[in-house]
Amino acid sequence: EHLTFNQVVAGSIPARPTTQAGESCASRYRHRSQGHAMIDEDGFRPNVGIIIHNDAGRVLWARRIGQDGWQFPQGGIRAYESPVEALYRELDEELGLSPDHVELIGQTRDWLRYRLPRRYVRRRTSSTTCVGQKQRWFLLRLLGDEEDVQVDAGDRPEFDHWKWVNYWHPTREVVFFKRDVYRRALKELAPLLYRGHTCG
Repeated sequence: EHLTFNQVVAGSIPARPTTQAGESCASRYRHRSQGHAMIDEDGFRPNVGIIIHNDAGRVLWARRIGQDGWQFPQGGIRAYESPVEALYRELDEELGLSPDHVELIGQTRDWLRYRLPRRYVRRRTSSTTCVGQKQRWFLLRLLGDEEDVQVDAGDRPEFDHWKWVNYWHPTREVVFFKRDVYRRALKELAPLLYRGHTCG
């Protein structure tokens, strides 16, 4: 089997010297491909989580289209992508933002995992069953204008509305099975945002 160029070179770029480079999926984990999605040998799908803040320290909070559920933007990592490459693709697809619209501040050092409630797990016979997600979380600062955020820019929009909220607000409002991962990601990334300030 021949690897493509993208598969050979795929590997995360460290966001800052204080953050740890992401791991290459090919070098450490064995995955089975399901179209564009990947699931590791433990049943977790690699994913990126995106926290965008403004100059006031508030974060972008988005409402899923046609639902009352709110969350941070996120998306799966494809077989040929590094986490950073997936980050910028998801920014474009979900928010209409380009790399020029944001500054990459940092990322979590390790994968953060959550399990899906049993009622949401769809058993498969031909491939690995997805039991949850393992996420690499990124903190970004919005450099552009608020008008640059276009949740309806993609062919299949994920969100229909967004707003700025307090940094810790998402831990109280996100669906229950994601709350621990949200707390851990926000706690780890908070020092990068609130340098010398008290988080509120």
